[in-house]
Amino acid sequence: MSDLKPINIDGTVYEVPGAMTVLQACDMIGIEIPRFCYHERLSIAGNCRMCLVEVVGGPPKPSASCALQVKDLRPGKNGEPPEVKTASPMVKKARQGVMEFLLINHPLDCPICDQGGECDLQDQALAYGLDFSRYREPKRAVEDLELGPLVETHMNRCISCTRCVRFTTEVAGVTEMGQTGRGEDSEITSYLNQTLSSNLQGNIIDLCPVGALVSKPYAYKARPWELVKTDSVDVMDALGSAIRVDVKGREVMRILPRNHDGINEEWLSDKARFVWDGLRRQRLDTPYVRENGRLRKATWGEALAVAAQAMKGRRVAGLVGDLASTEAAFALKDLMARVGGVVECRVDGTRLHAEGPRGAWAGNARIEDLATAKRIVIVGSNPRAEAPVLNARIRGAWLKGADVTVIGEAADLTYDYDYAGADRAALDRLRQDAQATENAVVILGQGALREADGEAVLSHVLGLVEAMGAKLLVLHTAASRVGAMDVGCVTEGGIQAAVEGAEVIWNLGADEIEIGVGPFVIYQGSHGDRGAHRADLILPSAAWTEENGIFVNTEGRPQLALRAGFAPGEAKENWAILRAVSGAIGSPQPWDSLAQLRQALVTAHPYLAEIDSVASNRLPHLPPRRMGDATFRNAVRDHYLTNPIARASRVMADLAQLEAGRQQKRLAAE
Repeated sequence: MSDLKPINIDGTVYEVPGAMTVLQACDMIGIEIPRFCYHERLSIAGNCRMCLVEVVGGPPKPSASCALQVKDLRPGKNGEPPEVKTASPMVKKARQGVMEFLLINHPLDCPICDQGGECDLQDQALAYGLDFSRYREPKRAVEDLELGPLVETHMNRCISCTRCVRFTTEVAGVTEMGQTGRGEDSEITSYLNQTLSSNLQGNIIDLCPVGALVSKPYAYKARPWELVKTDSVDVMDALGSAIRVDVKGREVMRILPRNHDGINEEWLSDKARFVWDGLRRQRLDTPYVRENGRLRKATWGEALAVAAQAMKGRRVAGLVGDLASTEAAFALKDLMARVGGVVECRVDGTRLHAEGPRGAWAGNARIEDLATAKRIVIVGSNPRAEAPVLNARIRGAWLKGADVTVIGEAADLTYDYDYAGADRAALDRLRQDAQATENAVVILGQGALREADGEAVLSHVLGLVEAMGAKLLVLHTAASRVGAMDVGCVTEGGIQAAVEGAEVIWNLGADEIEIGVGPFVIYQGSHGDRGAHRADLILPSAAWTEENGIFVNTEGRPQLALRAGFAPGEAKENWAILRAVSGAIGSPQPWDSLAQLRQALVTAHPYLAEIDSVASNRLPHLPPRRMGDATFRNAVRDHYLTNPIARASRVMADLAQLEAGRQQKRLAAE
């Protein structure tokens, strides 16, 4: 490559891209450079000075490697590659001096600090710290900030790396934090002492290299070495963010993001990060049977017999909820086939096109396509509320120069956009005026498909995609939806046709639908939410962190959610409940383990075996149909209370209350 530049690092010559900084070049070849302020996904600040290196032939002082580009280094006298030393006596002395300065005002909070055990300052102090201090003056004290119910602050520990300021400004898109004062009086603060309004603010806890910003709900609950760590995926939205679930004993203590460049990079929404307290509240841990209008506890044997008797010779409909795994949806469909019933996963009433190629409900775009997009069109969606991490990726594309157009409800999306209108006519105009655009992505929200003319809207969006030469990303709001559509959990006519005339409804965690008086309702779920209140029979099941399962995200990528803990009481895994019921009705399903069930699943749908890969989907061709006159309405109204786990969480309740307060119009006197 023509842009490669030679550089001598610690006596060895390497060729690296000239635009790289010296720190990035060292990372690429495996030489570790300590740092506090530098982060690969944020702008360069160059203010902690921990990454100092020696440039041979340069100024007789150490240089900050994070702000020094390879192409700016001067070659030697005879044209030799520029030389950099990362472990010379000068470098070691400089880093020790920086560490001594950082520790001047830092309190000795390590025994009680929640960052203890995973603290960058601890790690670097071990490598570069001195065993004495020349500082004898009183330490500086700073008042703690009130940032809201998520982030707890201990600003005496702050080393002014400004990672939190850069993240909230650049990635989250809210200018609510900054650095004020000069010299010893400088401090990180929130403007006007306001709480943070971003639904991505929890990421500054991960970014903080010290214990200045820690998790308020997790405070003083556990130490890192006490936790059992399990890789999984998030189900609070349909993005499928890569997460790690940390468990102590039988309880989930925290949820952290894992790096996945194709989906969430290394960010996580606050809802996904802090919803874990809802996993232990309002739990269903034993079967219940309704008698004389009241629910009473029952044994599993009795509950299975009641379920089998209720379905015998009656019209049955199965509903797949938003948090069900693909295996559970597949097993429910099989059970419904054995009793002559129907099954439906589009419980929110969306008119997703179920016939034809998979692209009708999974699209043909990847989330990472947004990184290189030059034009983004959003139809009937508020990605900031429906998928905050996806919204951050759209903002990243906008910062690189992408043009964003919105059709639907106007909202603060943290970036500028061209507002085309809120009604169907705006979509029709955009389709008719569309021209071929390089690297274009159309994002179709579920709010655009919920009205009676949903399929007509889809036909116009497909026409827009074709006219622009764009890719389509169908933004779902339910983690289970794409997987359930993949295995065919659909009924012709949608949810209304499925439940109309049903004498028995098998509710697999569908808590977002109101079931009227009449049918016998069997509720299979983990929380005592709306579905359990209406149920005549309750079969307690495991939550998504308590069983292994496959979830297919909004772009059609199958992902594995691994079991991090065990369900409480007598609650069972979802597939096991459905297998037991099939035995009770005298028609047992042909699998006795999850492995056998998955074998049947991938035999019927082979692409579900390609874990963490996105299949090449083909879009259907639908001739434009006549749309109605309605305006687009977003699918998510309350971002923090969209599912039973979130509604059981106290933290989510606090966040929902704060958000409602922000939405209220202020009086002039305020």
